[in-house]
Amino acid sequence: MSNLDAPVVLSMEGAVAHILLNNPAKHNSLTAAGIDLFIDCLNQVDANRDIRVLVITGQGEKTFCAGASLEEVTSGDLTGDKLETLTDRLTAMPMPVICALNGSVYGGGSEIALCCDFRIGVYGMRLKVPAAEIGLCYPPNGIRRYVKRLGVTTAKRILVAAEVLDAEMLLRAGYLTHLVLQDELEVETSKLVGTLTPLSPTAVSVMKQLCDQAADGNVDPADTLALTLRCHRSGDLQEGLRARWENRQPNFTHR
Repeated sequence: MSNLDAPVVLSMEGAVAHILLNNPAKHNSLTAAGIDLFIDCLNQVDANRDIRVLVITGQGEKTFCAGASLEEVTSGDLTGDKLETLTDRLTAMPMPVICALNGSVYGGGSEIALCCDFRIGVYGMRLKVPAAEIGLCYPPNGIRRYVKRLGVTTAKRILVAAEVLDAEMLLRAGYLTHLVLQDELEVETSKLVGTLTPLSPTAVSVMKQLCDQAADGNVDPADTLALTLRCHRSGDLQEGLRARWENRQPNFTHR
């Protein structure tokens, strides 16, 4: 596992993995090395077939993530391509990903959260992407992701107008899936983890992939059929039906 002093810390226990952004002095912003470490953590989670849910959060109670390190962006050591590599990798994770937003999100940190399947926010948090204020064009893949997931009007408010959106606005816009008090974040996250972990890992993974393809307008009938057959042939369906008949909880195997 990752060193506890590292800027990104991974822990895995049973069916649940946790990734902690661990640089609160810099609002959990990510350097190029931090992004590489983040991607390595994602690869380790993906390789562990026992993991059914991934939770991502930040250290502290002020900021989940301030995105890319402005010092390294200014020096040229960190480019938008690097952030795109991370966000694309995060989006491709096969298991459900929960972002427990312990605080506000800025810049690329807001897109990192947007790549997750569920975003639990806290009252008092806010979102701001200041790209237009510093003359930076946000990475094109990220722009497409904002438009696809939030709609063009909200995307323009965030990216073109560099508006500050508060927690209630983010919930109404669909950026947040849940909104709780700060001291309820851990409990609400645990509840959602508890909802997701007993489910069929194959069905969850397949339907997550099909949802994303539909949102992209990239539905291929042959691929859809192959994914559906993979789900039906996994044995999970038979176990789920048998458990219903026997009035017990299903015992699904590895992802």
